[in-house]
Amino acid sequence: MKPEPTDAMILAAGFGLRMRPLTNVTPKPLLKIDGITMIDRMLAHLKEAKIKNVVINTHYMADKLSTHFRKETGFHIQLLQEEQLLDTGGAVANALPRLDGDSFIVSNSDVVIVSNKRPLITRMIEAWNPKIMDALLLVQPVTKAFGYSGQGDFHMDANGLLKREVTTSSASSVFTGVQILKRSLFHSLPTGPFSLNFLYDRAQQNGTLFGLVHDSHWMHVGTPEAIINAETYLKNLK
Repeated sequence: MKPEPTDAMILAAGFGLRMRPLTNVTPKPLLKIDGITMIDRMLAHLKEAKIKNVVINTHYMADKLSTHFRKETGFHIQLLQEEQLLDTGGAVANALPRLDGDSFIVSNSDVVIVSNKRPLITRMIEAWNPKIMDALLLVQPVTKAFGYSGQGDFHMDANGLLKREVTTSSASSVFTGVQILKRSLFHSLPTGPFSLNFLYDRAQQNGTLFGLVHDSHWMHVGTPEAIINAETYLKNLK
């Protein structure tokens, strides 16, 4: 298998509860930001890096996602419907037979992020070092995360190693929802649904959880009001 990621998975099965009432009629991945659906925004980033094979898990309003991807996309897309929600880690584990390579890209479907001069997925692939990494997470400094008011997710040292914040103080970086994961990280998995956090903790304990700081804009879009704010922000960037 190739050490460099060639395939990707987009997580698109959730209910989008915080986006109600919009998600009463439309799954969150198909909500539009400045005229482009969230999931198509992520696919555009994958296309920039010449990723062609994409697995997308579905559950809530799976028929609408299926209809959306009947159009020509320039990708080989496999939709994988979950009868029971498997959470993020369980979803990727379920998709492993459809993902080629020793490693692969995994992204949330609601990522609203802007590349700098170098496409962000290309930057991640160039930074990926499977000799020392089991996971590479794209992170944004909390101070530069638009629309985000949380306490952050990780601290990163000078070598790029990530450590989850376990105290009450704030962490310096927030996870953007985009990552590269090594297949071998998925050995000895829990049964049933589980979170990718389980694998992050495993990688952290092994000293193989790394971060790459995003070099452009990232927007936290979790509510209907946040969509309006993100659209204004993107228009101002133009």
